Amino acid sequence: MTAEHHEIWLFRHGETAWSADGRHTGRADVPLTVAGRQRAKAIGRRLAGRPFALVLCSPLARAVETCGLAGYGDVAQLTANLEEWDYGSYEGLRTVDIQRERPGWSLWRDGVPGGETVAEVGDRALEVIARAASVGGDVALFAHGHLLRILAACWLGLSPGDGRLLALGTASVSVLGYEHDTRVIVKWNQDSHLIDVRSR
Repeated sequence: MTAEHHEIWLFRHGETAWSADGRHTGRADVPLTVAGRQRAKAIGRRLAGRPFALVLCSPLARAVETCGLAGYGDVAQLTANLEEWDYGSYEGLRTVDIQRERPGWSLWRDGVPGGETVAEVGDRALEVIARAASVGGDVALFAHGHLLRILAACWLGLSPGDGRLLALGTASVSVLGYEHDTRVIVKWNQDSHLIDVRSR
């Protein structure tokens, strides 16, 4: 990894009651569960204060709490570009609930009424990537499942909709970086207990 090629670390927020139930959680401020808080603390223990040149966080409470419990609340900058996909009328619903009314419905293909398109979420993700790329060091992002999946797809030069191929669990840790001059996924969807905090 050259001096110009830094890493972007992605931290999905800890579990909430809605994420545990498979409900689409966009802009609703659902708090972390006890298990979610424990996993967020585990991220902090594993990172042990690892320094980042920039820490960005979604302003939604579940991401802010995860960031704080991981030990980066005092240095994090909030940015609306890291908010989760706005699910519009489908906020709080499960895929199975939606498919009762719209058989075969897919979030990635069919979108949501009254919310964002996948392309609009992709535009926000690209702005975050541009901001991270302008920093002289590794960057940490505390955010949400679909947003981070889309951001990773955009990092790789894929379409935002290709984020559908990248499953991401709660309180997971992923790392985007480079192999020579090619953007790659260095680590993906790792449990906070298993991550290696060292650079490659």
